[in-house]
Amino acid sequence: MALLDFDVLIIGSGLSGLSAAVHLARTHRVAVITKRALGDGASQWAQGGIAAVLAQSDSIDSHVQDTLVAGAGLCDLAATRFVVEHAPEAIAWLQTLGVPFTEENGLLHLTREGGHSERRIVHVTDATGAAVQRCLIDVVRHTPNITLFEGHMLVDLIAGARLGLADAGCMGVHALDVAAGEVLTFRAPHTILATGGAGKVYLYTTNPDTATGDGIAAAWRAGCRVSNMEFIQFHPTCLHHPFAKSFLISEAVRGEGGQLKLPASAGGARFMPEHDERAELAPRDVVARAIDFEMKKHGLDCVHLDISHQSPAFLEAHFPNILARCATLGIDITREPIPVVPAAHYTCGGVVVDLAGHTDVPGLYAIGETACTGLHGANRLASNSLVECMVFARAAAQAIATEPPRALPDLPTWDHSRVTDADEVVVISHNWDELRRFMWDYVGIVRTNKRLERAAHRIALLSREIDEFYGNFRITPDLLELRNLVQVADLIVRCALARHESRGLHFSRDYPGLADVAEPTVLLPDER
Repeated sequence: MALLDFDVLIIGSGLSGLSAAVHLARTHRVAVITKRALGDGASQWAQGGIAAVLAQSDSIDSHVQDTLVAGAGLCDLAATRFVVEHAPEAIAWLQTLGVPFTEENGLLHLTREGGHSERRIVHVTDATGAAVQRCLIDVVRHTPNITLFEGHMLVDLIAGARLGLADAGCMGVHALDVAAGEVLTFRAPHTILATGGAGKVYLYTTNPDTATGDGIAAAWRAGCRVSNMEFIQFHPTCLHHPFAKSFLISEAVRGEGGQLKLPASAGGARFMPEHDERAELAPRDVVARAIDFEMKKHGLDCVHLDISHQSPAFLEAHFPNILARCATLGIDITREPIPVVPAAHYTCGGVVVDLAGHTDVPGLYAIGETACTGLHGANRLASNSLVECMVFARAAAQAIATEPPRALPDLPTWDHSRVTDADEVVVISHNWDELRRFMWDYVGIVRTNKRLERAAHRIALLSREIDEFYGNFRITPDLLELRNLVQVADLIVRCALARHESRGLHFSRDYPGLADVAEPTVLLPDER
């Protein structure tokens, strides 16, 4: 097929990718490449809201300080202040697009979440991400200069180093047209990775099926540094029910007075005050470890989150989606507690970028959960992720707009003449299941060196098997995702083994104390 030429390629269609597309479309021909439908990413499922200093009682310094405390000494101060200072204008931008934020008495309703010292979370009831995505998708579909490629999955970046052009940087991508089974070649002087995180590397996750670390793995293969991958945030409260697939119970439920309790069979007592003076409003890593501790101590499958002391009218107004979803499963949250367990939720590390989203490879940017900007440090503060998406999407778009044009050479098309259809597809599904289970068992909320080394050994075996598959058989979405997940799993384990302390989201029984100096874990491409 002929080469597909654009000014900018955006890989991913969550909040960061679509925001960048809207900003760039005024001056550039933009391709948005997403492996499923536009609304299938993690942004769609964000419940709580977006953090920004909007109340008179609040301040930029307070939001910065809360972020630094949650990040356990590893937040980059410049990146943190950059995001916090630009957060209010990001909210204003969404309002101009028509996002219907919840109001009270004619003003934006601000809720509070764990780790925040003030009410500063704007929201659309308890389905903020869905409302924002609906609005952005409508804008994108009606914006000239944006071409959408749904059902197209990133295979790999086309980087100059792989073509013998060391200084050429990123020149495009190969992407699989899933329906046609054909690999297409896209060329552009600028490529933005906005592919989200890697929660599907774990057995239990709040993430959608699309969160397979595609951008992080591709950037690493292209020569980018990756940082802080050991810091996987486990959301403390995922609905525990055999017929509920990783439904998130928003942080805001605890922010509005929800209490964590043991089930009646274990005494029914509230337990968070025994673990932290902030109780249910402690940062997510503290709450997740407390729940993990109580579950193991009492041999429980779950704990309970009780918000039933609030009136039905209050719950209907603030948490209509949680109320309705639980009701479909026979749980009346106005009268009884919600069974919850921790689940992998957010990838705090990622591809190393600067304040404009530049990676180490010229022409390549990373934004959103794919990137490691320095904002989140060792633990993401609740509701800081969506605003990071918008602030860095605008920053990357502004950087691209100021960069001089560069000529690109002809790019190679995909050669599949030497491969055949896989004869044992069951191997891929088996390896996928094995990976997610041992990552949950060995690289979960509480870690040990022995478990990490076992995981590293299993990853090495899987990598060799997958490389053989990739080299000999026609590629499929499942094979591409498994390849990326194994790569990301390797990065997580390597970062975890390199951190000889317990900090933020990384808790090691072998190194329970804090190191004297807080330093990021940075993996260099030449160390692979």
